[in-house]
Amino acid sequence: MTRSSAGWRRLLSLLLVSVLAVAAAACGGDDDESTGGGGGSGDGGDDVTKAAWIYVGPINDGGWTQAHDAGRKVVDEELGDAVETTYKESIPEGPEAEQVVRDLIAEGNEIIFATSFGYGDVLAEMAEEFPDVRFEHATGVATGDNLATYFGASEDTIYLTGLAAGAAIPDGGTVGFVAPFPIPEVIRHINAFQVGVSEVNPEATTKVVWTNTWFDPEVERQAADSLIADGVDAIASGQDSPASGEAASESDLPFVGYDSDQSENLGEIWLTASLYNWGSYYTERVQAVADDSWETGAYYGGIEDGLVSLAPFGPQVTDETKALIEQRQQEIVDGEFYEFDGPLVDQEGEERVPEGESMALEDILAMDWFIEGVEGNPAG
Repeated sequence: MTRSSAGWRRLLSLLLVSVLAVAAAACGGDDDESTGGGGGSGDGGDDVTKAAWIYVGPINDGGWTQAHDAGRKVVDEELGDAVETTYKESIPEGPEAEQVVRDLIAEGNEIIFATSFGYGDVLAEMAEEFPDVRFEHATGVATGDNLATYFGASEDTIYLTGLAAGAAIPDGGTVGFVAPFPIPEVIRHINAFQVGVSEVNPEATTKVVWTNTWFDPEVERQAADSLIADGVDAIASGQDSPASGEAASESDLPFVGYDSDQSENLGEIWLTASLYNWGSYYTERVQAVADDSWETGAYYGGIEDGLVSLAPFGPQVTDETKALIEQRQQEIVDGEFYEFDGPLVDQEGEERVPEGESMALEDILAMDWFIEGVEGNPAG
């Protein structure tokens, strides 16, 4: 059984949010420092739509935040003088985030994008208090009349990166995975990765080390070094900085990145990475505010609409592996393949998804278990 693309994409129903009671911050941060920044175009006149972004990390993090800011810049390029954009970077969750939102509203911003799960409570409160402002929450769960959520099916592209990793290591080898937080988002990414690894290397495993941070190059480097010391054959990362790749490079191990194309920097060890392309979505949503056609929803984009994609392949990815990846990618787009089709067995040997069945969206969004072949504790 395969997933229907039409049932998974575009703006999902508001009932999507009821399945998640996640008590951690997806794509959030634990940085105690806060800095602000701004940029944009437009002259601030009556015909200019003002849009703002709140980032949990710095705009040069080499990953998650940098990708979102690239999307903001696309809005500037596409809408020109009709828009004025601004951003605030390295904003932690909590009271400080609330004040940042209030300041942005006071400055006349008509739509505010917040790119950390941990901003959810603040956004829900602000959306109720300011019904004329539109709020959009990346990786969020709560929606309302003026509060929407958005994310992407990166589990699909991460599965594809697993094919590259599994083919690059010895038979029965191990990929070390530097992972941020033990939350459903990250757990499903790791599981999708291992599905890919084991498809081409059936006895291979994925070993997980948790960092409990989205952006801390020192901690990420220490996690990667610990995996390398344990003898892994490759490194994969779900982090926001390039630190894990640098560790892999120094040890001459194949590397799979996340949310950043490091092919030029990492050369021979580079395999590929799952990328987010936020620009089209952001442009459409800001234009909708300008047109007074904005509507709430829960967007979950995928390969077919360009929200998620693969970075260029490195030299270790063979033509045979590239062909398989391209085949599976097209099958995902066509609804003919899904990495979470059964049978799926967990670490304890319990069958979680029977053969002939597929995991539903609400199930993967609440995933809290590792599949067979993943070494590590999904609880952290």
